[in-house]
Amino acid sequence: MIGEVITTDLELRGMTCASCAARVERGLNALDGVHATVNLAVERAHVEHDDTVSADELLRAVEAAGYQAAVIGAAHEHPAEHADVPAGQLRPRLIGSALLAAPVVALSMVPAWQFSGWGWVVFALTVPIVVWGGYPFHRAALANAAHGAATMDTLVSLGTVAALLWSAVAVLTGAGHLYFEVAAVVTVFLLTGRYAESHAKRSAGAALRELLELGAKDAAVMRRGPDGLKETRVPIADLRVGDVVVVRPGERIATDGVVIDGATALDTSAMTGESLPVEVSEGDPVLGGSLNTTGLVLVRATKVGADTQLARMAKLVTDAQAGKASIQRLADRVSAVFVPVVLVIAALTLAGWLLAGQSAAAAFTAAVAVLIIACPCALGLATPTAILVGTGRGAQLGILIKNPQVLEAVKDIDTVVFDKTGTVTTGVMTVGGLAVDRGENPDTVLARAAAVESGSEHPIAAAIVAGAKAAGLPIGRVSEFASRTGHGVSGVVDGVRVEVTRSAAAHETGTAVEVCWDGRTRGTITLTDTVRSSSAAAVDELKAMGITPMLLTGDGAAVARKVAGEVGIDPADVIANVLPTDKADAVKQLQAQGRRVAMVGDGVNDSVALATADIGMAMGTGTDAAIEAGDLTLVRGDLGTVPTALRLSARTLRIIRQNLVWAFGYNVAAIPLAAAGLLNPMIAGAAMAASSVLVVTNSLRLRRFAR
Repeated sequence: MIGEVITTDLELRGMTCASCAARVERGLNALDGVHATVNLAVERAHVEHDDTVSADELLRAVEAAGYQAAVIGAAHEHPAEHADVPAGQLRPRLIGSALLAAPVVALSMVPAWQFSGWGWVVFALTVPIVVWGGYPFHRAALANAAHGAATMDTLVSLGTVAALLWSAVAVLTGAGHLYFEVAAVVTVFLLTGRYAESHAKRSAGAALRELLELGAKDAAVMRRGPDGLKETRVPIADLRVGDVVVVRPGERIATDGVVIDGATALDTSAMTGESLPVEVSEGDPVLGGSLNTTGLVLVRATKVGADTQLARMAKLVTDAQAGKASIQRLADRVSAVFVPVVLVIAALTLAGWLLAGQSAAAAFTAAVAVLIIACPCALGLATPTAILVGTGRGAQLGILIKNPQVLEAVKDIDTVVFDKTGTVTTGVMTVGGLAVDRGENPDTVLARAAAVESGSEHPIAAAIVAGAKAAGLPIGRVSEFASRTGHGVSGVVDGVRVEVTRSAAAHETGTAVEVCWDGRTRGTITLTDTVRSSSAAAVDELKAMGITPMLLTGDGAAVARKVAGEVGIDPADVIANVLPTDKADAVKQLQAQGRRVAMVGDGVNDSVALATADIGMAMGTGTDAAIEAGDLTLVRGDLGTVPTALRLSARTLRIIRQNLVWAFGYNVAAIPLAAAGLLNPMIAGAAMAASSVLVVTNSLRLRRFAR
């Protein structure tokens, strides 16, 4: 019987190259009911499995493959936090090996300095370099060999140990070429590359660490005790919904909530990319992680722990960084067989040179060069490091990318469809006019409409209720409330059934609804909405990128054309009078025309359309359903981030391709050169170490991506 599918994230240790990641992934996927993806850059496995498979079984599978793992809990640090641990271990080995290698190279390369017995001195200096300095490589190679596997560390260990042993025999017998400088310098180069790579990977994960560090560690809460209400400082984990939190200037807001007293300006730049402080006062919602800059405010907690937007943002970014783009699958397949193939090539190189009548020294040099040059590290880092930096930079700009596949879908987008209400417009509607039939009381019409609409959460309903309250009208109780999606609402108020429905007549200034009871229309309420200040600029930018912006709305054609005209959308690209249930069909029709569609929306009624589109972009100010359905979340609710998100995704994909071209091209070109004896093993070691650093450094360029 198949159980419920659950997700477990594992932090991995001991992986050094793409072959390691492939081995762990195969080990996990060998379990029944398990689908795992392993990310080398963040040293993490994302595992979807039946609830019949325990976490302990997953850990044992990783250990059976020769690596270590731990389950990441909800409050666990991101694995990138630990990127400095291997760097800390490598630093003393690198410095010590470099100091010992300097005289080895000097004596080996400058004949004038070679005194009697210099070979023994160089031998004595090289042994600690290879044994102690290269210990991380040898240890990993032996651990993998014990599990019948070969990785990058196998190639490095074999190459350096072979050079050391060959040279030791030459010193002992007094005959043969010495390769101590090869063993020493290659070890130093590889330690340098691993050290630089570790620091670069840490830099790549900096954006997510900054996001995680935004959360406050504790909070001042008003709690009732024997002496009445008293301010008490408690850990964040102890906060409960409904708690009143005291936030002073310079402190971060501990959790999502609503201001119930005071006014201030909040710095939300680290979470939303919004550079200007946001003014808030009583009744305004606030986000946990925002920095209070000026006044003291009291905030009532509405969401705590994992439910806060900051926690959800961190989870979305973490999940995206742990995922895999489809383009990485090819690299994974190559890496899985790469090292065994290289070992065969090295053996054939040695045999080929000897059979060709060349010296053993020449054959040995070429074989060692093949072993050292052919490292699949760059191949394994090409995609995940770019995703790591790109998704992190997106989070800094207020763009949350849900999964890496989004990056690959972006390149062909030629149409962006905007929902109107709450997306192109603010979604905050107001009563702009009220026309009543002869003999009707305007106050009665508005009050009864508000009473019925009080049972709905639609923006139109909220506007009518707010309009009645602003006019000082009493809002009666409604019974037998009913709602027809896309049509209107009805209910019994003051003993009569009142219906509030969309007007069939077009209205130039806004959306019109009719208020009816006893079988006839009593009045018409006109509601207006304000276009977002960023909408026109976003539309212009999309046009400049060669992308067609379109407007999709349930409003009448007249209102839709008016809004489209304000933001610069062509009237021919307006789709009006669309019921919420038909929005997805409208997207499908565009796709049937051969278009690649991105949909931008914010409401529950947009969620199916968001999921249907090639890319769904959910406004972060919208509903949870829309955010869940979208591939991207625009945290600020600013349409200016739409073209930014498309450009960032395209740039990230371009960096991935550059990395893969380099990683594949490097190995394709370098291995034949090494086998032909055209690469000195020391140069091979330097090139191999530099290739990984180059790939990570190229990915780091995304940190400078601007709007």
